[in-house]
Amino acid sequence: MDLLGESVRLRTATLADKEALVAIRSTPEVHARWRGDDLDAEFIADLDDEDATQLTIVACAGDSIVGMIQFSEENEPEYRHASIDIYIDPSVHRQGIATDAITTLVSHLFDTAGHHRLTIDPATDNGPAIDCYANVGFTPVGIMREYEQRADGTWADGLLMELLRSDWRD
Repeated sequence: MDLLGESVRLRTATLADKEALVAIRSTPEVHARWRGDDLDAEFIADLDDEDATQLTIVACAGDSIVGMIQFSEENEPEYRHASIDIYIDPSVHRQGIATDAITTLVSHLFDTAGHHRLTIDPATDNGPAIDCYANVGFTPVGIMREYEQRADGTWADGLLMELLRSDWRD
């Protein structure tokens, strides 16, 4: 898969991307949300995960790897939809990279893959992510209480957000 946005290119993640993506995922800002004990092994396992598609985010300016976006699809006809997850190198936060990557993937999932509904589920305390997703068009659906376990063993709430094809502004 190779998708071109305004400022990013999304391409299928490969083993050659491991060093750059593990380095990004190891930054304190990203690791706080995308934690893990053996990021090298998790990266390889994620590539083999048949339930999710990982795309490397490459900045068009400079051709550097700046993050990863993934999606999974529920293909049961009565419940068909896709869900998205993303992380971005903190050095390029607030530069429109995440917005463009999500917008590019949303366009693909609606226009090419034929989905009518997409979801994303940031932690409720991740205001910048929630603002980014809302800027793309996602709207809050509800709070998922004690949704994910944090590194310290406590549970954090998640915000379920969705975007319907009928609400999408290309």
